[in-house]
Amino acid sequence: MIDDFYGVLGLTSDASDEEIEQKYADLKSKYSEERFKEGEEGNAAAKKLTELETAYAEIKSERKENRFSQDDNGYYKEIEAAIKRGDLAAAQNALDSFNERNAEWHYLQSVVFYKKNWSNDSKKQLEIAIQMDPGNEKYKTSYRKLNDKINAAENKTFTDYSGNAGDRRAETYDEDRQMGGDGCLEWCCQMALCNMLLNCCCNCR
Repeated sequence: MIDDFYGVLGLTSDASDEEIEQKYADLKSKYSEERFKEGEEGNAAAKKLTELETAYAEIKSERKENRFSQDDNGYYKEIEAAIKRGDLAAAQNALDSFNERNAEWHYLQSVVFYKKNWSNDSKKQLEIAIQMDPGNEKYKTSYRKLNDKINAAENKTFTDYSGNAGDRRAETYDEDRQMGGDGCLEWCCQMALCNMLLNCCCNCR
């Protein structure tokens, strides 16, 4: 199918980007002028112009996707660079531009979600990446580490809440018990002293 689009430009798929741009510009100029001619010649030129625009758009899209999938110089490397410098908006925009989304795409989307502290969304993307490429150790290692962090965070939250609450209850109970005991003893001693004084006064009479 893509070869047909190259055929509209009179080129083959091994043409350079510069050749494609030049051929597109030449044909667009030609058909744009001819479409204003009268009769069938003008209609044919208008149709050719539409076919040219469609073919050019498809070729550009296909070449862009190919660059995305390259490991060394492709857009995946650019997305990784954007993530490393903290430009998550640029990374997300680049990811959103993909039509075909392979395992590496889902892995990088997972990283972006993780950087945004969206752990559950990050986990789902990693699961998709692993399903698409089960033998990829990078994906599986990242998934294990993410699971460990999620579990540790959940356990820490529960332990801190329970532990602190328990400590506060124990401290409050101990303080109340200590305060109650000292107050009672002091009051009892005062009352006993008063009774002794009263008894002495009564005996003197």
